[in-house]
This record gives sequence, structure tokens and C-alpha cells, in this order.
Amino acid sequence: MHRFANPARFLGIAKPLTPFLLWSGAILVVFSCWWGLTQVPAERLQGDTVKIMFVHVPAAWLGMAGWTGIAVASIVQLVWRHPLAGVSARAVAAPGAVFAALCLVTGSIWGKPTWGAWWVWDGRLTSMLILFFLYLGFIALANASSEKGSLSRTAAVFGIIGAVNIPIINRSVVWWESQHQKASITLGGSSIDDSYLWPLFGSAIGFSLLFGAIVLMRMRAALAEIRIEARMRRLAED
Repeated sequence: MHRFANPARFLGIAKPLTPFLLWSGAILVVFSCWWGLTQVPAERLQGDTVKIMFVHVPAAWLGMAGWTGIAVASIVQLVWRHPLAGVSARAVAAPGAVFAALCLVTGSIWGKPTWGAWWVWDGRLTSMLILFFLYLGFIALANASSEKGSLSRTAAVFGIIGAVNIPIINRSVVWWESQHQKASITLGGSSIDDSYLWPLFGSAIGFSLLFGAIVLMRMRAALAEIRIEARMRRLAED
């Protein structure tokens, strides 16, 4: 792990990997959404409305995965002081917040014709809204730090504690009476018809690749900014 924490070695890997993730993700998202929207038949009860899942479900997964990444990076920052831990946590926060917001917006659009309301204080929806606010809080704490390349102890602890909300989101439809449907994909299998399942998987993989590309781009930009600031300080001291 320490070998890959070296910024120069990381940049050598990230530079060629970023365009690969970006373009392969974009192509897969476009193809999967086209497939799901135009080639998959309308669902028996919800009609074409259900096809919003090709954006909504990946957005929900990535919103939760993003915070999981923040929690892991925060632990690494506190325990091992890896030079890239704080940079990666900061880089994940903004796209994670965007996907959490996208999940909430698409869920509301899906909920209106299904439940007859844009919003209900359902366990799943409420815990996802809390996740979005956690992202905003983490971004504020991270930006309050004077050091660009690391997290303050407060931000790192916040990132770890906030991870408690991830299993709550995941299990909310099981623990509480919920208008939100139960999990359709579990380790035991899937209840989704194959005609929907394959484009959904394609969309989820595509959005994940885009997420990875965005995080790498943000990390590279942050490291470049740190390098420029260090150079300017050296020049000022000379």
C-alpha cells in the first residue's frame, strides 16, 4: 500500500488510466441507457417510468460507495498518514455528493407517478437525504483546513462516523415499514427480469468508471496545485 502512496508513482498510473476510464465509462453509459430506454419493453405496472432505474440505481450505489471511500481514506489518514489519503477523500466528496443528489432527484421523479407524491419521509429516502447533507458537511470541514493535501483530524473523524449511515441506508427497507421497494439485487440473486438487469449492470459499471475518472482528475489537479504552492513558497523564501 505504501508503494502506491507515493504521489509521483500515483501520477504515473493515473495519467494514462484517467482517459481510459472516462471514455470507456461514457460509451458504456450512453450505450446502456440507449439500450434500456429504447430496447427494453415497458414494465407491466409502472410502464416506461421504471426505466429511470438506469440512472437512479447507479446514482444510489455510487452515493454510498463514495462515502465508503471517504471513510476508508479517513482511516488511512489517521492511522498511517499516507500522503494521498486526504487528497483522495477530498476528491471523492464532490462527485459523491452529486451522485447522492442525483439519486434523490431521480427518486422523486420516479416516486411522483408511483406513490402520487414527490417526497415521503420514508426510511430509505430520509437516510439518503442525510447522506447528502453529510457530504456537504464533510466538504465544508475539508475546505476549512489550511493544508490542501491532507484532512484535518476533525474532517477525518467525521468521515468515519458518517459511515454509520451507509448500512442504515442499505437495511432501511428491511428494518422499517417502507414505501420504497425491497432490495431487488442481493447476494442471493436478483428479482429483476434479465431484459432490465443487463442494461442496469452496464449502466452501473459505466457510471462507476466515470466516477473513477472524475476522482482521478480531481486528485491530479489537487496534487498539481500542491506542487505549485510548494514551488511558490520556495521562490518566496529565496
